[in-house]
Amino acid sequence: MQNIIDELSWRGLIKNKVPGIENQLKKPTTMYIGFDPTSDSLHLGNLLAIIILIHFRRKGHKSLALIGGATGLIGDPSEKKDQRIFLSKKILHKNTESIKNQILKLFSFYSEKIELVNNFDWIQNIYFIDFIREIGKYFTVNNMMSKDSVKKRINNKKNGISFTEFSYSIIQGYDFLYLNQIKNCQLQVGGSDQWGNITTGIELIRKKIGKKAYGFTFPLIIKSNGIKFGKSEKGENIWLDKKKTSPYKFYQFWINISDFEIEKYIKIYTFFSKEKIENLILEHRKHPNKRLLQKKLAHKITEWVHGSEITKKIIKITNILFEKNNEAFQLWDDKTFISIYNHIPHMLLYYEEFEKGIFLLDLLKKSGFFSSKSEANRALKTNSIHLNQILVKENILIQKENIVEKKYILLKFGKKEFFIIKIE
Repeated sequence: MQNIIDELSWRGLIKNKVPGIENQLKKPTTMYIGFDPTSDSLHLGNLLAIIILIHFRRKGHKSLALIGGATGLIGDPSEKKDQRIFLSKKILHKNTESIKNQILKLFSFYSEKIELVNNFDWIQNIYFIDFIREIGKYFTVNNMMSKDSVKKRINNKKNGISFTEFSYSIIQGYDFLYLNQIKNCQLQVGGSDQWGNITTGIELIRKKIGKKAYGFTFPLIIKSNGIKFGKSEKGENIWLDKKKTSPYKFYQFWINISDFEIEKYIKIYTFFSKEKIENLILEHRKHPNKRLLQKKLAHKITEWVHGSEITKKIIKITNILFEKNNEAFQLWDDKTFISIYNHIPHMLLYYEEFEKGIFLLDLLKKSGFFSSKSEANRALKTNSIHLNQILVKENILIQKENIVEKKYILLKFGKKEFFIIKIE
């Protein structure tokens, strides 16, 4: 067996691990990672879990992806300040099917197989009294309260923690026990916020059946505001579903990663060999302005998530939008505009609205490109607004002659944000 721990370590994919795991992984091992269906789509944080599952497959181990149909009904309190909003069984079922299809699609791209299991299948058949007698007796309240996910909430005098959430770690621990007995699963992997839940399962297996089990965690991917990417987090996430995050926006996320972070991301989000990555990093450092690593990663991961055809279109659109020669804009044809309209933020307006003209600030507010006219005015005063690729410095009246091909108006804020309006 090739050393999976060394492979994941140099990539920066291991945060904490149980002692002795290296010896266990010298032989074929069944492992699992869980995904709670708290949304109808996975996000880029979940991609790390998928990548680790694939790494294990390629090293000769067996990977299981657990869909938390039961645990999703409760909600993991880890890293949560408040109790999650409970989702109905109908919504959870819909989310489960969506996530299941996404996982299968991600694996099929690399011609890899994955076994999917749903903890609702075994949790639904357990009687409450039997569970607290046969499983609950192995957990002391003292130990449970010492776990970070519980401790932080108990110390929150305003919200505290409900018994429902308090029981989450025990149910996840039972999942590990069940898979250990039914699937001979000896390893659980999760994000670093799952360490307490993983060790709960390890302890349960040791106490109830006297077997050794293992676990490790990988680092969480953090947004610029310091909050992790999560299916139930407030604020903007980068989703794998193109309806929630457009392929263009998905691609641009990777393109805009800083030089400081990109050397880390190219290791964790691709399957490139160590030698290839080291060569790419060296080349990137020679000419950082070319953004070689960002383009390589953006291309590879967008192709994986959205397919090669869409990725080709996105790259072409990106090259067109960021063309510095304004004369090139005048050569855009209707086909180009349609392609751009379909892939970047947009809206539809009607030709008669331009009979008397619309002032730029009103159009910016109307389009939703800015939340208010005052916000749009601030951008205008800082020379941050382009109309049809031309810098605009005042609140001009936009008339029919500003409509390109009698159909389109292209707006740009700063260097990276575009919005297109179609007129009918």
